[in-house]
Amino acid sequence: MAAPAVFGVLPPILDSTSDPPPLFDGTTRLYISDTCPYAQRVWIVRNYKGLHDKMKLVPINLENRPAWYKEKVYPENKVPALEHNGQVIGESLYLVKYIDSNFGGPALLPDDPAKLKFAEELIVYSDTFINNLYTSLKGDAVNEAAAVFDYLETALHKFDDGSFFLGQFSQVDAVYAPFVERFHIILQEIFKHNITSGRPKLAAWIEAINKIDAYQPTKCNPETLLAYIKKRFLGES
Repeated sequence: MAAPAVFGVLPPILDSTSDPPPLFDGTTRLYISDTCPYAQRVWIVRNYKGLHDKMKLVPINLENRPAWYKEKVYPENKVPALEHNGQVIGESLYLVKYIDSNFGGPALLPDDPAKLKFAEELIVYSDTFINNLYTSLKGDAVNEAAAVFDYLETALHKFDDGSFFLGQFSQVDAVYAPFVERFHIILQEIFKHNITSGRPKLAAWIEAINKIDAYQPTKCNPETLLAYIKKRFLGES
């Protein structure tokens, strides 16, 4: 595990007034936002693999995006995106796998076939997990979110050689961490519900993930998150 000191301070966030970096000059750049959970997935992987010197972080202001980002970097105008070998690729689940496969550092998948199969099942399920969580905010959030957190609790019982989904930290943990993080905060602060209640494995997983040095600097700002959720989903100004 890389030491916390290697991660440094997040570079200045680029907005509509910012000039672009020297694009396609051979530098590998990971375009992220410190508010985006999808970008956070890839940021965690980059950190865990110790790529701080090989993959430059470029934070983008999603509320005031620079025009050059869509025009010259990534036509989808989303984050995350990776500038690598003269091309730009996106989509967080693809990038988690791409970076793990194409860069050095600790591997984030085990060799065990049973664990690999389970990893793919969990990664495929992650879209359902996310959709159900955000949909729950339009109804009875605590009860409607319960099923997906129960799914995680059950999944965490599969292997007993560590606190993570595959025993040891893997792609799966990076994929789920940003969303568990956010909904742990949302359900606790807005709905007064602790998602770890009655879910000891999930509680242990959250405790373990918070000890991962690569994860710590990627965590969201709770106040910013809650303000966004209240405005976007709960109709509060």
